[in-house]
Amino acid sequence: MENPREESKKKILEAARELFLKDGFEATSMRKIASAVGFSPTAIYLYYKDKSDIMHDLHCEGFMKLNDRFSVLVHVDDPFERLKAMGRIYLQFAQENSDFYRLMFILKEPLEFIENHEDHEEWEEGSTAFNTLVANIEDCMAHGYFKKQEPRATALLVWSAIHGLCTLKLTGHLDHVACSHKLLLQPELALEQAFQSLITMMSYQ
Repeated sequence: MENPREESKKKILEAARELFLKDGFEATSMRKIASAVGFSPTAIYLYYKDKSDIMHDLHCEGFMKLNDRFSVLVHVDDPFERLKAMGRIYLQFAQENSDFYRLMFILKEPLEFIENHEDHEEWEEGSTAFNTLVANIEDCMAHGYFKKQEPRATALLVWSAIHGLCTLKLTGHLDHVACSHKLLLQPELALEQAFQSLITMMSYQ
């Protein structure tokens, strides 16, 4: 059972997430967040020093959710199958947790917080997710994939491609292009078919 302080922080984070996405980070004040959870304008400062602090906690929470989903990958022995599964988990996470995804990868404010803090632990959750991908790429390389490539650069490229698909899907651009330009017989399958094409390209040894 959560203690009262943790319950209050959870309420603050939920309210802030909705306000950040609805009104934008700049237009959301600490007073507005406090009002949304029924706190006085000063009481919220007992939990967070400013809205950047709140944003960072939301950022970390999103990455913890994503890393938790990646934990099932330890049961996949084949490295390329593991990479494919990682991609699918990422796509699914983005669609099922679009609010967190936007905070984690589309809004710029979380990065501003990290850049202003020299403590590397501030980025622990994000580093864990990326390092999981790098390790997977290295394992694929040991099995003949991505020949003559640099692991971290390759991981960055793979992530960028999957992130691009997620972002285009969430903003409606992917479906719009698939429909308006008649790229596919079944536009609703644009995300799946684009992902499959990416996997096919990556599979060449």
